[in-house]
Amino acid sequence: MLNKLFLTLLCLFVTLGLFAQTRTHEFAIQTDNDSYLGQGSDRYYTNGIFFYYRKALKADNDLQNKVLGFEIGQKMYNPQSGFVPNADFIDRPFAAYSYIGSTLNLLYKNESNLKLSAQIGLVGPAAGGEPIQKLIHNTFGFYHLNGWQYQIRNDVQLNLGAEYNKLLARASWIDLSLASYANLGNGFTGAGVGPLLRLGNFNQLFNSVSTQSTVSAQDQPGLLHAHEIFFYYKPQVNGVLYDATIQGSLLRSHDPNSLEVTLNKKPVIFSNQLGVAFTTSRFAFDIAAIFHTKDVEEMLRSHQWASITGAYRFK
Repeated sequence: MLNKLFLTLLCLFVTLGLFAQTRTHEFAIQTDNDSYLGQGSDRYYTNGIFFYYRKALKADNDLQNKVLGFEIGQKMYNPQSGFVPNADFIDRPFAAYSYIGSTLNLLYKNESNLKLSAQIGLVGPAAGGEPIQKLIHNTFGFYHLNGWQYQIRNDVQLNLGAEYNKLLARASWIDLSLASYANLGNGFTGAGVGPLLRLGNFNQLFNSVSTQSTVSAQDQPGLLHAHEIFFYYKPQVNGVLYDATIQGSLLRSHDPNSLEVTLNKKPVIFSNQLGVAFTTSRFAFDIAAIFHTKDVEEMLRSHQWASITGAYRFK
């Protein structure tokens, strides 16, 4: 499955490359799946697919770069398995979240950035989690599914977010930054903070894979490297006030006659992300493994997945 994904991305990007002249625009695809780690698991955050379009805007005042983005995506969750005999085996609810959104990334000359985001989306059967997971399982010959009848009910989501990063220290081949975020909405409300450690050939935060800012409307003189290739480590503590994929609707009470299974979220979770990122004159890739502690107390295990992002910059 992973080899097929890489070949599809490569063919798409090479086709686009026939017409590429500048690097003002970017198209990117991100895919998340726990099976990419080769552990044979299919649990909790089990699949995600995202499509991004980013356009560099003219920067002024204290800004070194400015990037406007649009995205569409889906996240999918199931319990310890996509097959459960009955509701008693659900240690994390079946749920899907599908959305469209926009971002504005303000990147400052002092190597800090503020990325603002807004998303409107759906949880529940309308988000399409069950048919997409069935398609994946049928296509690749995976096991039969059972349990989506217990999924989180339909609800409309409006979620706002802000991400802030700031360079703290740098030597020739290593640097340390602060990485933080905050979310507010009837789907996801919470915040997180932690360090970002990079080792290798990286660029400043205003023109780097690390901040999704490899496109620019003007020349970026004085970059540290023509191309990036670096390893990174990003541990983070996350405070969770609300998660609709676990708790269901924030604004509507639970229907006792519904098959919907909801649980209570844990207020604090910890995550560790290890990855490698690299760029060429037109391509950018980010490959990472993410490890999370339990989202809810009932979960039998912590969970982990891999994330693969491929991007192409064009005129």
